[in-house]
Amino acid sequence: MLKWYEQIVPDSDVVISSRVRLARNLDNYPFSAKIVEEQAVALVNEVKGITNSLSEEDNRRFYSCNISTLSEIDKIAMVERHIVSPLLAEKEQTTGLILSEDETVSIMVNEEDHVRIQAIVGGMNLEQAYGVADRIDDIAYDKLHFAYDEKYGYLTACPTNAGTGMRASCMVFLPALSAARMIPKLIEEVSKYGVTIRGIYGEGTKSLGNIYQISNQKTMGNSESEIIENLKRVVLQVVKQERKRREYMLSVSSDEIEDQVFRSYGVLKYARQISAEDAMTLLSQLKFGADCGLITFDREFNIHKLMMGVQPGSLQWTLGKNVGSITRDQSRAEYIRKELPTIK
Repeated sequence: MLKWYEQIVPDSDVVISSRVRLARNLDNYPFSAKIVEEQAVALVNEVKGITNSLSEEDNRRFYSCNISTLSEIDKIAMVERHIVSPLLAEKEQTTGLILSEDETVSIMVNEEDHVRIQAIVGGMNLEQAYGVADRIDDIAYDKLHFAYDEKYGYLTACPTNAGTGMRASCMVFLPALSAARMIPKLIEEVSKYGVTIRGIYGEGTKSLGNIYQISNQKTMGNSESEIIENLKRVVLQVVKQERKRREYMLSVSSDEIEDQVFRSYGVLKYARQISAEDAMTLLSQLKFGADCGLITFDREFNIHKLMMGVQPGSLQWTLGKNVGSITRDQSRAEYIRKELPTIK
């Protein structure tokens, strides 16, 4: 069963994935900021109790666990694969997770809100992501008692999430706009439409490999379809600007860019040790070249999957053990050499 990040999808030259997250709270517990440990344990157990129902009604296998039972490597790898948030991975109080086998659906329990239902799919597919999240929400709604107000909608720990409780986002690859130092201006522009641009893992994180998240800021006063349509309009404009900037760069310095792409491939293919930061920079340049048709491979190849695989947690998860930075850099280089295809 392919994971979302293993699929080859349209528009992935700019839009890597689409995600919809629904924030929900149970009406019989205090918000997570006020909940005590005994209540947290009861909350996690109650929500995990719907795991079998999800497997039966959504026709895919779900698994559940307490986050505390996971190793630090597992937690970091899950953050890197966008299964859980950094907040959930770091929280000391009892927290839980329900995860689908294909990693399309994850339900975080006792994060900022009691329940955060997340659906993530490859490419520009916000409607599909919402459809999955909405179906899971319906199943959960029948089993759990969500806090809802006729005037304010779904009640959430942070007032900015109240109403639909929905946060929609697209993960985008913006090497040309980044190279032109246009991201700060872009952030200012999209904010006028109730949209924000954040780092690769969301709020409080930085970009890696020129990857960003574009998401809605406002949830109250708009329907789910309005939020998606507004975000989709903004993202499509960003896609248009990024592609236009790529065309301009290639028109004025095609030879230099092509040389850099092939140099990046050479380092990645033959390096014997490489840091995560250097790997992301080089893979970003390689993806840019491949997306622009400057370099082709002898087989279908998902560079973003490799980008995720070289992250510290994911790499150690693949190795099955915790290793030091030098061994990590050596193992990362070996992993890249193995995964990189041959140039045509």
